[in-house]
Amino acid sequence: MYCIVPVNIFIIAIPNSSIMLKIENTKAQMRKGVLEFCILSILENGEAYPSDILVRLKKANLIVVEGTLYPLLTRLKNSGLLTYRWEESKSGPPRKYYTITSDGITFLSALYVTWKDLVKAVRLTTKKI
Repeated sequence: MYCIVPVNIFIIAIPNSSIMLKIENTKAQMRKGVLEFCILSILENGEAYPSDILVRLKKANLIVVEGTLYPLLTRLKNSGLLTYRWEESKSGPPRKYYTITSDGITFLSALYVTWKDLVKAVRLTTKKI
């Protein structure tokens, strides 16, 4: 035999943890997809030390760690889009300062056009009617 006891019930919506993991993974992939564009854009304004690049990216909520940034900088340099120079430091090892190359500026110009087209396409396809 059962006894029915009235109880206040609160329903709390807790997202499925696998869905939250997928969302976080997708967000991370989207950020990674635009990092090269953002790095080149930062360097278009002048040379920068990697920690300065990290600060700019973090201010824009593009959370990046050194382990992500350095391979990207190396890949961009190896592609001829960036160059760097060493500068002696008064308080430690020499520092590498990165600069965008003329090929990098040409590439960045093409990325601006691509970005504009992509944003337009996303807006059109996600527009609620």
